[in-house]
Amino acid sequence: MDRGLLEKLKRHEVSFHEIDKILDPDTAIKLRRTAVSELTGASLSHTGDFTLDLEKVTKRNIENMIGAVQIPLGIAGPLHIKGEYAKGDFYLPLATTEGALVASVDRGSSVITAGGGANARIFDDKMTRAPVFRANSIIGAKSLIDWVSSNFIRLKECAEKTTRFGKLLSVEPFIAGRSVYLRFSYDTKDAMGMNMATIATDSAVDLILSENDVELIALSGNMCTDKKPSAVNVILGRGKTVSSDVIISTDTIHEKLKTTPSKMFEVNYRKNLLGSARAVSLGFNAHAANIAAAMFIACGQDAAHVVEASTAITNMEIVEEGLYCSVTIPSLPVGTVGGGTDIGAQHECLSILGVGGAGDPPGVNAKKLAEIIVAAVLAGEISLIGALAARHLAKAHAKLGR
Repeated sequence: MDRGLLEKLKRHEVSFHEIDKILDPDTAIKLRRTAVSELTGASLSHTGDFTLDLEKVTKRNIENMIGAVQIPLGIAGPLHIKGEYAKGDFYLPLATTEGALVASVDRGSSVITAGGGANARIFDDKMTRAPVFRANSIIGAKSLIDWVSSNFIRLKECAEKTTRFGKLLSVEPFIAGRSVYLRFSYDTKDAMGMNMATIATDSAVDLILSENDVELIALSGNMCTDKKPSAVNVILGRGKTVSSDVIISTDTIHEKLKTTPSKMFEVNYRKNLLGSARAVSLGFNAHAANIAAAMFIACGQDAAHVVEASTAITNMEIVEEGLYCSVTIPSLPVGTVGGGTDIGAQHECLSILGVGGAGDPPGVNAKKLAEIIVAAVLAGEISLIGALAARHLAKAHAKLGR
């Protein structure tokens, strides 16, 4: 190890990122890790143990890398899904440090499968980016909106020149005084598509600025809305808008969940619906983010988008057979190419689900992944609501994890 360069790192005479220009990735990572360990006094022996492709991840996924953090990976299932894209039995990879979570999803999967499987359908599919412009007045704002309406085809051609697969679907305007927000929506096929939408929108913005007396303030004006809970995503959707449902018999609820349809209905009504309304929550569910986060981390998704998945709506209704259960996720941004999906372990998890890489035709793998995730969330909701109805929640956490 180059001790002189190490001391320069510690004295901040050389920055963490500069050594990537001098050393190969493996040596640079070890040097940074040693510097951090000596600067902070922390032992970093575990973070240095990994099997990542350093050439790939240091160019595409991480900066100033010092190692990797391991998260336990569990499996739940089989979960039988009757989707348009996801059809059959699936084993769910869940990366989490929360004891009882995998067991809960496993139990919910068993309940759903005993009920004949979960239906799953995609209702909308688009990725958005919404730049904000400043006009001189509301007259200028109206002029810009009229121009966009008249020039959509030109904007579409300009945006689509930047991508092989992306297609501009619409541009929806929103105003606040002389601030104009243009919500560009794209079909991004198997990619989650945030970068694709950003680059394409940036190109379209150049055309807008060349023919309108407005100023671009920011390429993202938060009307997208990316990685934040928002009503616009709940209402208009972002990523995949996807639902899953199942009818569970009274006997299955008695046998597997040790409770009754009426008790589960009331838990959902008073907790997920009334309780969420009283809290003015944008999510009407028990713990949808738990399952989404575990699957996102396992499958190389952008973990920050869990906040959008958390706006899921869980519904339960008493029916003649027993209990109708559904989950709708208005905003589920997922993909099977790009981002973290090409990292070794994450690609293996996608392969468990049969969605590794691009689909044929393009887009089907990302849709299949969305159907699997929403059905997995449904399994988690059924299990937790059943546990609450039977008053088993505290017992399960005491036994399986605190």
